[in-house]
Amino acid sequence: MGKFTVIVLDSYGVGYMDDVIKTRPEDFGANTAKHIFEKTPGLKLPTLEKLGLMNALNMETEDMKKNPDAVFGKSSLMHFNADTFYGHQEIMGTNPKHPIMEPFSKKIDIVYNELIKKGYNVEYIGEKLKILLVNNCVTVGDNLEADGGQAYNVTSTFDKISFEEVIEIGKIVRSQVQVSRVIAFGGKDVTKDDLINSIETKDDTYIGVNAPKSGVYNKDYLVIHLGYGIDPEVQIPTILGKNNIPVTLIGKVADIVENRYGKSIPGVDTEYVMKQTIEEFKKMKDGFICTNVQETDLAGHAENVERYVEKLKVSDKYIKQLIDIMEDDDYLIVMADHGNDPTIGHSHHTRENVPLLIYNKNKKNINIGHRKTMSDVGATVAEYFKIEAPENGTSFLNQII
Repeated sequence: MGKFTVIVLDSYGVGYMDDVIKTRPEDFGANTAKHIFEKTPGLKLPTLEKLGLMNALNMETEDMKKNPDAVFGKSSLMHFNADTFYGHQEIMGTNPKHPIMEPFSKKIDIVYNELIKKGYNVEYIGEKLKILLVNNCVTVGDNLEADGGQAYNVTSTFDKISFEEVIEIGKIVRSQVQVSRVIAFGGKDVTKDDLINSIETKDDTYIGVNAPKSGVYNKDYLVIHLGYGIDPEVQIPTILGKNNIPVTLIGKVADIVENRYGKSIPGVDTEYVMKQTIEEFKKMKDGFICTNVQETDLAGHAENVERYVEKLKVSDKYIKQLIDIMEDDDYLIVMADHGNDPTIGHSHHTRENVPLLIYNKNKKNINIGHRKTMSDVGATVAEYFKIEAPENGTSFLNQII
């Protein structure tokens, strides 16, 4: 065996998918990596260049060239739209199910009745539009930060209820709704009034707690994302864990992928998550590491090319340090989960193909082609460790071994 590491440069796509003309016309023309190079003359990312970024992009600049020795490919997204949560579930081997998008008002009565049936104290809060207040310390309503109707928030104060209990409430909500995500979270030093006073409406259709305003992020924040149609039993972390193979998830992936047998290290700062990756790699004899570099995505949302470049440079530096300590049997894949083109004219994710940049000390000059789903990465990890495959994806290990 050895170590297999996947580093997800969140949102670093390499060109819009053909289906955006029908599904997301606002993303037509998007190419996150290409447009960042065009906006930043002289940009040099030597490690990503060595790994074949320009091969995957099929372009060159004065400072970044294709590498004839690179092992590379790219992948389409199988999941709907362009979503970090579903992107990572797909990478881990999930066959994405298509959720529906609808405001919480469409499901509020069904959720209310189920919570009452389970013994909770539940009341409606609001006038024309309403949210639910559960046990005087947990609210259930629309997520106001995501696209309307995409997610519901279960927001809580941990001064009055444990995170484990909040998760159970989240699971009850999850069982009654078909939106893509139910997000259960909370923090300390937050009161019921803080939650109630932070309720806002959006477009006369959505109502929920403004999470940053409520203060739940400020102290001892914890979160779990409950996705539609997600079965951890058929994902790589669970399959590896049941086979006693170590798994470490670092960065945002630690928040959004279930990893009950392994180690999860949340974090946002790029330097922090990359240093953690190298430290965990050094400590691990054999096993799987997946790291999410979230700050690239945050720069995309801010439509800030300069900040995006800064985070890419930090990532590039530490990926080199990781490569330098890899041994003959170790494999690395650097990829993305979607796009977030900061030049496209909107601040949302862009539906783009993603690069697959693969490194092993002994492999050169291999093009694994254009994959249909990012689950091929999870399937490849499974074959590498000689365990059962996840529910989705086709391994490309035979091309790179």
